Amino acid sequence: ILLFSSNPASARQVPVSFRNDIMPILSRGSCNTGGCHGHRDGKGDLKLSLWGENPGNDHTALLEGARRVKPSSPAASWILRKPTLQMEHKGKKRFGPESPEYSLLLRWIEQGAVDDYGEAARLRSLQVTPDSAIFSEPQRSLQLKVWATFENGERRDVTYWATYSLSNLLAEIDPVGKVTFLKPGETTVLTRYLNEHVSTRITLLPERPGFAWNDPVPVNYIDEHIFTKLRRLRMNPSGLCDDATFVRRAFLDVIGTLPTAAEARSFVADPAKDKRETLIKQLLQRPEYSQFWALKWSDLLRNEEKVLDSTGVEAFHGWMRESFDQGKGIDQFVRELLTARGSTYNNPPANYYRALRNPTDRSEATAQLFLGARLRCAKCHNHPFDRWTQDEYYKFAALFDGIDYKVIENKRRDKFDKNTFVGEQEVQLVPERKFKDPRSKKPPEPGLLGSEAVALNAEQDRFEQLADWITGPSNTLFAMVQANRIWYNLMGRGLVNPVDDFRPTNPASHPGLLEALAKDFADHSYDLRHLILRITTSRTYQLSTEADRTNNEDSENYARASMTRLPAEVLLDAAHSALGQSGKFKQ
Repeated sequence: ILLFSSNPASARQVPVSFRNDIMPILSRGSCNTGGCHGHRDGKGDLKLSLWGENPGNDHTALLEGARRVKPSSPAASWILRKPTLQMEHKGKKRFGPESPEYSLLLRWIEQGAVDDYGEAARLRSLQVTPDSAIFSEPQRSLQLKVWATFENGERRDVTYWATYSLSNLLAEIDPVGKVTFLKPGETTVLTRYLNEHVSTRITLLPERPGFAWNDPVPVNYIDEHIFTKLRRLRMNPSGLCDDATFVRRAFLDVIGTLPTAAEARSFVADPAKDKRETLIKQLLQRPEYSQFWALKWSDLLRNEEKVLDSTGVEAFHGWMRESFDQGKGIDQFVRELLTARGSTYNNPPANYYRALRNPTDRSEATAQLFLGARLRCAKCHNHPFDRWTQDEYYKFAALFDGIDYKVIENKRRDKFDKNTFVGEQEVQLVPERKFKDPRSKKPPEPGLLGSEAVALNAEQDRFEQLADWITGPSNTLFAMVQANRIWYNLMGRGLVNPVDDFRPTNPASHPGLLEALAKDFADHSYDLRHLILRITTSRTYQLSTEADRTNNEDSENYARASMTRLPAEVLLDAAHSALGQSGKFKQ
C-alpha cells in the first residue's frame, strides 16, 4: 500500500493507518460482507459494519475483550491467528503469515492498534483503468489498475487492496483485478475500495474470421444505436419477421390480445408498404389499449382487492384506463398520484397511498417506481451498491409521514385483520409526526432524495414539491426510468435490467439509446402512444426470433426478437380466443 521498505528497521517506523490500511484488509478478506461479520447480526462474537461503512464501530468491535487484538503479544491476536488458520476459523483461510495483510495487521498492533480518526487522509476519488474496454479474441484476459486519490493529494495504486465483483457469469475476476472471459460478451466489473465504488464495462469481441456486416437499413434512431453496437460486436441482426408474426406480436404487445383470424388474414393480404405502422396506429386507438396498459400499471401500483377493496380497485383501474385513453402524459399521471388526497372512491389516485400504509413503504415505492432507486438496503445500512445513505433514506421517508386515513366505512369480515379494509376511506394530511429514525429515536427532518436536492419550502405543500422535483424537466432520471419500462414491455428486456434498478453499478446496455428515448419521450409530453409507436415501428422491434451463427447466443443486445412469456391475463384471454369461448368469472 505504501508501507514497505527495503530496510526492515525503517519500515517498522512507518505508522500504519487503521482507516486507510487496516479497513481495506477487512474488505479484501470479505470479513465485512453480508455473509460474514458484516451480517446484520454478525458472525461468531464479532459484528462489523457492512463493507466498512463505520470504521469507528469496527475499531471498537475489534478491540473488545483481550483476545482479538493483543498489544502485549501481537502475534497471538486472534485477528492474525484465525484468518491464517493457526486456530479454528469457520470463515476459512483469508491470508497467510507471509502476506502483506498479515504484516500490516501485525505492525498496526505493535504500534498500539489505534484508530487514526481525524488524522487519516480521506479518500477523495477512485479511478479504474481502463474505465471501459473492448478487445478481441484470441486475447481473453485484461488487467485492471485501481488508483485512489486522497484529500491530501496522495495517489496510491490500490489494485491489490480493492475488491471486485462481476455483473454476470461470462467472465471471472481474480483478487488482484485480472478479468478472464469464459466466452465472448459483455460484463461490468464493480470495483470497491474504502467508501468508493466504480463500475467498468468490458467487452470481449468474438474472433469470427470472415465476418461480414449485413448492412440493414435503419428506420429511426433506435436502429442506429442498436446496429452500431451490433456491428462493433461482430454480430448481425436477424431478418425481419413475416407479416403473420408481426400482426400477432403487435396485438399482444400493444393491446394484450390475439388478432381474430379475419384480422390476421386481412393484414397479411394487405399490399400496402406502410401497413405495419398503420396497424400500430389503429391498435393505439382501440379501447383494449388503455385497458391493457392500465392493467400493467395496476400491477405496479398495488391495485388489488386485498389492500384496497373491489370498489376501490374498479375506481383506480378506471382512472388509469381513462388517463391512457385521453393521452394524459405520464408526468401528469404521476403528479396526480403523488399529490392525491381525499376519498379513495371519488378521487381514485388517492388509492396509491391507501395501498402504502406507512412512510417507509411509501418512500421505497415512490423511489423505485418513478426514479428507479431501490432504497431498501439503506434502511439498515448505507447502500452497498448505490450512493444512498441511511441519513438520506430516513430523510426521504420522513417526507411521507403525516398521511392518515379516515375510515368512512369498514365492512371487512375479519375484524382482527388490521391490514384489510372493505369500504371507503379518505387520505388526509395531519400535522402529527409519528415516524422516527430508529437510530436517534427522533423524527428526521423531511427532504427530497439525494444530498444535492434542494431543501423543501415549509410554506408550500411538500407533495406538490415532490411532484415538481420528480417530474420536472431537470430530472432526466424520471424520463429514463419510464422510457426504460415501456421498452421492457415491448422488447422483453430493459436497457437497464432489472427495469427499476438504476444505479452506477448497473449500467444500461445501450446508454446512448436510453438517453435518446428519454429525451424523445419528454419532448413529446410523455405521450405513451408516441413512444410505443416509435419503438414498434423500428426495425429492431420487428426482427425475427430466428438466430444465425453470429447472434445465436445474444440475450441483451437485441440482435433478434426475444420470445417472452405472456402475462397470465393475456394468456388466459388468448386461450379463450383460440377456443372460441368467452371466459366465465365469478362476481
